[in-house]
Amino acid sequence: MSNPRQLSLPVYLPDDETFSSFYPANNEELLGTVSKIFDDEDCHFVYLWGAPKSGKTHLLHACCAQAQALGHSTFYIPFEMYASMSDAVLEDLHNLPLICLDNIDLVAGNPLWEEALFDLYNRVKESGGKLIASATNSPNQNGFKLPDLVSRLSWGLSYQVHSMSDQDKLAAMQQRAESRGLVLADDVGKYLFNRLDRDLRTLFDTLDRLDKASMQAQRKLTIPFIKEILKL
Repeated sequence: MSNPRQLSLPVYLPDDETFSSFYPANNEELLGTVSKIFDDEDCHFVYLWGAPKSGKTHLLHACCAQAQALGHSTFYIPFEMYASMSDAVLEDLHNLPLICLDNIDLVAGNPLWEEALFDLYNRVKESGGKLIASATNSPNQNGFKLPDLVSRLSWGLSYQVHSMSDQDKLAAMQQRAESRGLVLADDVGKYLFNRLDRDLRTLFDTLDRLDKASMQAQRKLTIPFIKEILKL
């Protein structure tokens, strides 16, 4: 996380959640927008919404990674941490080129945080920066009590992040495996699906573990090998 002088948060962005590792499935349009946000001078606000584990956090991490690669300062806040933070964390962020706010609906109904978000949107508009926020539902369906905040959340572009089918997840795993020099056969991927939680973070973490074990043992990813390593 860049610009730690403003606030020190125990947040570390995973280096494997980039645009190249995001399997678009039926999210091609929004992927094109957020991956080129610095190419569009008129795009200042993007709102992403969708079910938990649909890929919203991955996209925000990817936005930060790309911005930093371009030399832009960024700030990422997962609102799962809001109970341990002060709403003052948002006060000076408008001076940054990119702000990413993840799962903002977790503060819906909290008047201090709703007012702080409302003020931040106004300041970002004045400064000309870029702000990407994510939530579970569309702006008017998250339970926010401040009407002006709901209005601000509707500024700019809004995209639903569509959840992936099992076939999409298998393709995403195979893409990730290929990038690591591995071959993940369909039957091996389906075997993992039937025995693990099917969110991509779990599947990817398991694939990383299998990758390391495969390198050490100099063995291919087969079902017998996976049974041996994961004790499934």
